[in-house]
Amino acid sequence: MEDLSLHILDIAENSIEALAKKIELKIEENKKKDLLTLEIADDGKGMDKEMLKRALDPFFTTKKTRRFGLGLSLLAEAAKASNGHFTVESKPGQGTKVKATFQLSHIDTKPLGDISQTLISLIMGHPEIDIFYSHKINNSKFSLDTKEIKAQLNGMAINTPEVIKLIKKNIKEGLGNLRRLK
Repeated sequence: MEDLSLHILDIAENSIEALAKKIELKIEENKKKDLLTLEIADDGKGMDKEMLKRALDPFFTTKKTRRFGLGLSLLAEAAKASNGHFTVESKPGQGTKVKATFQLSHIDTKPLGDISQTLISLIMGHPEIDIFYSHKINNSKFSLDTKEIKAQLNGMAINTPEVIKLIKKNIKEGLGNLRRLK
């Protein structure tokens, strides 16, 4: 995968397949520590110890449409290639948490990519899922919570073109402000 936003999309889609109703995506860029951290947590069905051991095997998948599962293993390799770390925690019935760290200045650290489009794709394709997104750069933070947005829509679907346009604008402005404040 070319950038980290595609890894995030892949893992979020896995969360949805695991019957998650809520996905939390946290990104932190810490220039002083030279560290980029991605954390994706869900409330899906989770994995038992045996499945968790096999989750990083690129030739293991629970999906019926293909015979390999590269998502977690590719993200793990991307983290390791950039002097970072990768962990997965999961318990049956409690969900899964994926955390990857990357050395920001490392030549092999992939670009973050289009987080805005990743979020919009998830919201459009899965309006029933609550997505909480927070992005922190040093001491500045931007967040978006689709549960809060849905509460303000008075029954209007979150994935209507008008609402998606407003959400996309909000994300782009929020991330733009973050970049200016760093």
